[in-house]
Amino acid sequence: MISFPRPRRPWGDVRFLIGIALVVAAVTGVWLVVSSARQTTPVLQATRTIVPGETIGGAVRVVEVALGSATDGYVAPDALPDGTVATRTIENGELLPRAATAAADSSRVTSIVVESTTIIPGSVSAGSAVELWSSAPSGDDKGFTAPRILLDEATVASVTRADGLLAGGRSSVELVVDRTEVGTVLGAVAEGAALSVVPLRARP
Repeated sequence: MISFPRPRRPWGDVRFLIGIALVVAAVTGVWLVVSSARQTTPVLQATRTIVPGETIGGAVRVVEVALGSATDGYVAPDALPDGTVATRTIENGELLPRAATAAADSSRVTSIVVESTTIIPGSVSAGSAVELWSSAPSGDDKGFTAPRILLDEATVASVTRADGLLAGGRSSVELVVDRTEVGTVLGAVAEGAALSVVPLRARP
């Protein structure tokens, strides 16, 4: 009588079991990725451009976003102490990074208003980076000396553009500057220098 070997049960084969384990692991991994992508976290988002040194409180809103492991890099709604200020320009719509905030008493910037003798381009607005140029009076009633850079970089807080024929094209600009630079600007204003605000770079 001829005997035939019993067929192997597939679940008794080690390779079969390993294959099943790999499939389960792959499905679980995909499920975890999809599940993680659907999980959102409340963070703060700027509702307008916020300039360095400005108090943040009234210029943010709460949004739900999926940040994954990057969540800790942004400010949660309950983690913004009163009086917190921006340490750099925060663009309108940008999520509020922890690294761009600080306590008000640690800020080293202030704002100062100057009058530009040249027309300020329409592209210059709050948050724009600019240079401040100065031309001192020549002293012989013949105009001004050659212009020089007074501040190599400042941030615009606001612009008030001149209107009408009598305005002479002059506009006032509120600039955010380091406190150590205030004396330099005030000295130029006191000596009657012609000041000009020049865009440093285009904003994205």
